[in-house]
Amino acid sequence: MYLWIKAIHIIFMVSWMAVLFYLPRLFVYHAENKDNKEFVKIVKIMEKRLFYVIGVPAFVITLITGLSMIFMNPELFKSGGWLHAKLTLVAVLIAYFFHNEYVRRKFEKDACDKSGKFFRIYNEIPTLLLILIVILVIVRPF
Repeated sequence: MYLWIKAIHIIFMVSWMAVLFYLPRLFVYHAENKDNKEFVKIVKIMEKRLFYVIGVPAFVITLITGLSMIFMNPELFKSGGWLHAKLTLVAVLIAYFFHNEYVRRKFEKDACDKSGKFFRIYNEIPTLLLILIVILVIVRPF
């Protein structure tokens, strides 16, 4: 059963990460095309659907399966500090996910004043976190 949960965890983690990569990219387009009302109207729909239809379910299932694996195998906490570091980075990723919704709501109200350049940099955060998390899980450096 553990391996099935792990497989589901990885599948939905990939879906969740796709949202975390793509939603800020939509913010770039949104910020750079604020004057194009028809484009903004479409992007707002895309942002909302991406977050709620794909992002929230993928996040919830990733979280449930991740916690399930920890509860099924609490010995993981004795395998080194890698898990503690990974969970800390996952907490940052969760905060980033919810910050994306905060930003999306600001865009929805036409109240976001950040530039496309800001969101191009902002868009790199999940990539860096993913790299670190994968290294921690696979290499287990400590």
